Amino acid sequence: MAPTFLPAPLPLCLCLLLASGFSQAGRLLVVPMDGSHWFTMRSVVEQLIQRGHEVVTVMPEVSWQLGQSLNFTVKTYSTSYTLEDLDREFKNFAEAQWKIQEQGVFLFFANSSAGFFDLCFSHCRSLFKDKKLVQYLKESSFDAVFLDPFDACGLIVAKYFSLPSVVFSRGIFCHYLEEGAQCPAPLSYVPRILLGFSDVMSFTQRVWNHIFHLEEHLFCPYFYKKVVELASEILQTPVTAYDLFSQTSIWLLRSDFVLDYPRPVMPNMVFVGGINCHQGKKPLPKEFEAYVNASGEHGVVVFSLGSMVSEIPEKKAMAIAEGLGKIPQTVLWRYTGTPPSNLAKNTILVKWLPQNDLLGHPKTRAFITHAGSHGVYEGICNGVPMVMMPLFGDQMDNAKRMETRGAGVTLNVLEMTSDDIADALKKVIYDKSYKDNIMRLSSLHKDRPIEPLDLAVFWVEFVMRHKGAPHLRPAAHDLTWYQYHSLDVIGFLLGIVLLVAFISFKCCAYGFRKCFGKKEQRKKTQKSKTH
Repeated sequence: MAPTFLPAPLPLCLCLLLASGFSQAGRLLVVPMDGSHWFTMRSVVEQLIQRGHEVVTVMPEVSWQLGQSLNFTVKTYSTSYTLEDLDREFKNFAEAQWKIQEQGVFLFFANSSAGFFDLCFSHCRSLFKDKKLVQYLKESSFDAVFLDPFDACGLIVAKYFSLPSVVFSRGIFCHYLEEGAQCPAPLSYVPRILLGFSDVMSFTQRVWNHIFHLEEHLFCPYFYKKVVELASEILQTPVTAYDLFSQTSIWLLRSDFVLDYPRPVMPNMVFVGGINCHQGKKPLPKEFEAYVNASGEHGVVVFSLGSMVSEIPEKKAMAIAEGLGKIPQTVLWRYTGTPPSNLAKNTILVKWLPQNDLLGHPKTRAFITHAGSHGVYEGICNGVPMVMMPLFGDQMDNAKRMETRGAGVTLNVLEMTSDDIADALKKVIYDKSYKDNIMRLSSLHKDRPIEPLDLAVFWVEFVMRHKGAPHLRPAAHDLTWYQYHSLDVIGFLLGIVLLVAFISFKCCAYGFRKCFGKKEQRKKTQKSKTH
């Protein structure tokens, strides 16, 4: 028998694989959300472009981050508001968090955030008023929509054009993730958003968890009222928020159970937490390398409250500056507001800093953060203990999770003093348990078979190839509320039990009368004869 040489056809196989990859390249419509949400979503989009897909992104002309350094097709539409309007509403919202932090869905949505969300929701009407853009999207034959559900416009676009959708999000306000995915969320151990509870709740906390869940069902329809009205107007048929969220093919959730608490999930929920996270391998810019080297044996503390918070009230900024001056470490503080007059010599203000690369440096001792999901995952990835100053949204929950795991300390921005800040920093720097805990979380987080970015890209391509993922859609979507909770079955079985009990009772009563009734009658006849 002649020997078989396997390596010979390898180049041919390689060519066939490459050819098949390019032949499956598709067309993807992207409807992003502005701000920090776009940072990680853009990395997925860029990876899809590198794999040969044609990507078209639809975005408003007025935005903070969306129009920066894009290497793919962009379609813009005019808005009814200006950049100054957007800045003003977000500034009002951010400043309010330094005065009072609303707990609860109604207070959060109805007070300081109302104007900002009104602007977010309004631009979708502008999109559909652009008839040329809508016609272009109709004729483009997209395979899927990749969207951020924060402003719900992507959900409306997906339903209008009848396209399968991939949602990319940290989570969903209210209960629409559970309803949209038909995913159970037992209130006994799954805390609701904004509460800041852990999964081990006291009786009182479980009571509040139920109350807040009821509050969501009462007030979230009010919050999404404008979205639902807009969707009904565009689609020319009455729709509900559930109709928009339930059409999702795949939920790409920027979450990981290293940070979040264990809970039930559905097969179309894919977790890509830490997608923005990689250990700092890039060399630092010369300016920051000089700061780090000059810090000596004490090292540095990285301080950033995210890309969206640029200013802090003067009194609070001075309290923070005083607290930072009480530690020996050099503090690199990303801050674009007015410098505090009492800024210490160890504190350096910068308008921008390479956050991930600094966190990956061996001389970084602590990370002061607002506990946004991007920063928290970068801290976990690089194994840096945190001092957290949550301001709004899911930041309170993120901070609680890190504190529960012994990897950080949470400060209340409304009540914290300079001593609180200094004590918290000294605690996470000099108490070795915080470093040990964050390193353990980092090890768990990075021990995975596939990187989050590759996983996200795979599922977007999966939906594009198969025009959705209907095999992952649970039959629960087709059930009524009483069928879902099996109330009809329980009622039927209860009826049978009651019927059997009734028949048994009647049979026993009849038998009792037959057996004992005759004896009583005989006794009565005997008594009458004696008399």
